[in-house]
Amino acid sequence: MTLATSRRGFLKSAAAGAAVLVIGATAKGAMAAASSEEAMLTPFVKITSDGQVIAIVKHFEKGQGPATGLTSLIAEELGVTMEQIDYDFAPSNPQVYNNLFFGPFQGTGGSTAMANSFQQYRTAGAAAREMLIAAAAAEWGVDAASLDIVEGQVTGDGKSAPLGDFVAAAATMTPPESPRLRDPSEWKIIGNEKTRRKDSPIKVNGQAQFAMDLHLPNQMVAMIARPPQRGGTVASFDDSGATEVKGFIMAKALPQNNGVVVYAESTWAAIQAREALSVEWDLSAAETRSSAEIREEIIAALNAEPTYNVNGADRVAVKAAVDGAAQVLEKTFYFPLLAHAPMEPLNCTIEQTADGEIVLHDGCQMPTGPHMAYQQIFGLPAEKIHIKTMLAGGSFGRRATPDADYQVEAALAFVMTDRSRPVKLVWTREDDIRGGYYRPAAGHKVRVGLNADGTIAGWDHQVAGQSIMKGTAFEPMAVRDGVDGTTVEGVTENPYAIPGMAIGLTDTEKATSVLWWRSVGHTHTGYVMETMMDMVARATGRDPVELRLSLLEGGSEEQEREAAVLKLVAEKAGWGKPAEGRAQGIAVHKSFGSYVAEVVEVSGSVEDGVVIEKVTAAVDCGIAVNPDVIRAQIEGGIGYGIGHAMRDQITLSGGEVDQYNFPDYEPLRISDIKAIEVHIVPSALAPSGVGEPGTPPAAPALANAIVALGSGVEHVAELPMAEAGVSFA
Repeated sequence: MTLATSRRGFLKSAAAGAAVLVIGATAKGAMAAASSEEAMLTPFVKITSDGQVIAIVKHFEKGQGPATGLTSLIAEELGVTMEQIDYDFAPSNPQVYNNLFFGPFQGTGGSTAMANSFQQYRTAGAAAREMLIAAAAAEWGVDAASLDIVEGQVTGDGKSAPLGDFVAAAATMTPPESPRLRDPSEWKIIGNEKTRRKDSPIKVNGQAQFAMDLHLPNQMVAMIARPPQRGGTVASFDDSGATEVKGFIMAKALPQNNGVVVYAESTWAAIQAREALSVEWDLSAAETRSSAEIREEIIAALNAEPTYNVNGADRVAVKAAVDGAAQVLEKTFYFPLLAHAPMEPLNCTIEQTADGEIVLHDGCQMPTGPHMAYQQIFGLPAEKIHIKTMLAGGSFGRRATPDADYQVEAALAFVMTDRSRPVKLVWTREDDIRGGYYRPAAGHKVRVGLNADGTIAGWDHQVAGQSIMKGTAFEPMAVRDGVDGTTVEGVTENPYAIPGMAIGLTDTEKATSVLWWRSVGHTHTGYVMETMMDMVARATGRDPVELRLSLLEGGSEEQEREAAVLKLVAEKAGWGKPAEGRAQGIAVHKSFGSYVAEVVEVSGSVEDGVVIEKVTAAVDCGIAVNPDVIRAQIEGGIGYGIGHAMRDQITLSGGEVDQYNFPDYEPLRISDIKAIEVHIVPSALAPSGVGEPGTPPAAPALANAIVALGSGVEHVAELPMAEAGVSFA
């Protein structure tokens, strides 16, 4: 670290000139600093001469908490309180704001925000702290080791001053290559139960700007009439009826002829004008299969030899071990298509600046995708395209697609105008439910052989379903030897020591566009693994917790961590001691580097209505940066998993989606679960994800609890549960 000057007079004059200390990284990832916001580096933290600290958050905020989490890391290492720091969302720049787990790609997903940013943001905060302290030490003529920054004040050796006083001098320094990170014993914010979300106040008082809230001067609202079946195209359309709608501007077919764009002065006018359109669709190449046919194809694939031997096991030997066992448990599972259904439907706004640059305003989950697409659509270099990320009202994966679907729609709608007016693309709830991307349909067939002593002799596990990654830009990253890892994750990676396990996979044809959905493949693999574990426990007369623990005794870190959350949740839920008239079910699952165990306690009956009295959860996600955020995310994951398993599915008739809105695709109600209690395992290990891991164990724990009610109902093998004869009070 080098100091260019230490004169107080320079500091004051520089402060008057509004100097800014910018700490970030170069395009090669090296830590760097500059004295201007316009510096040729990508910042993670900016500090102004009046002491304002701004964390630049590279992961978008859809409710999962990075605006708080990443800000906490900067605040902790720098030495400011959460009240003394603000945040802003990073611009689109995959060279430095890339997700470290995704390669040269900027995006949020897979519960990676905290895991890939933990050291990066702490290092930026620590570098800023050391530079400000060095500037103060030089000014005061004291040893830098005697100083620290506490609540925004550089203090020590009998002196104290606001950190803003030293911004100008610090901005002339070369940042330290390896700044000292604060020891956990020094932490005041990380792990603090009282740390609250930065974005909650503005969401409560209405100041928060979600993407849907944006209204640019002179904008047009665009809505698209889409074909009723996947693969349909526009044969012709008549907009004479739309011309009668006040506020209607025009209607044009998309360049690929896969929809008709209606332009209007307002959202309501766009809705009415679209309804007044008369469109003749060419459905000659469209999807025509029904849900029953899709199910039949998947079940047929499960009953045939799999295309891929996923884990390389000797399938013949495993089958022989299962067939020769003293007892064989067999179950075939089916999981329907599911919509994401976030509270805020898809939307974004696009405009062109006076100098011809393109600006996209969006709750943008993966900026690199639309950024690359826009370079092709507009014929502009990357630096002429800007993405301003806004808050999003949920996503669950829907705002990140391999083809940047809705952002491309907006760009094409804009290109077809004279570009003099911004265009805001809006999807309705019906658009989202009927015309979007879905969690793939999938099936599992499991045969488990049990020895006379109750131990497992062999486990033959076949999976069939629609691949998310194949045929997309993500195929090279996610597909190995023909196997889409997102289809079988949770089976292939589970920590159980299961002897003689063979895993097979067969891909089936996609009936709709399919996409990752909160916890991706773990949504169905976790359900199968944990209901099968319960079946094994019941067949052998063993306690479900004891059985699982016996399969986690190998001594690996994975097994120890999974066993720990299992023991903790059993203790906190009072496992085996439910109240009179109640029953319990348990499940545990590892996903996205985190371990979650859940106990669901129910009452009632399947005939008169099952009541979910309480869900108790234990989570090990490494260092708990923000316990309040962690609990909220586990609670949300539980609700998401249980709500969809209870009653939701997307069905097709002749290729058309049957459901249209919340009346027939019903989200979880607050009354559906009476209480949720979350316990966090203390850990010094690197943090892992929490946005998704709460979802996989939720539905199987509920299924196991329903069986434990003793009403003669077997483990539900085809979801949703309401379609399998289970009613809920």
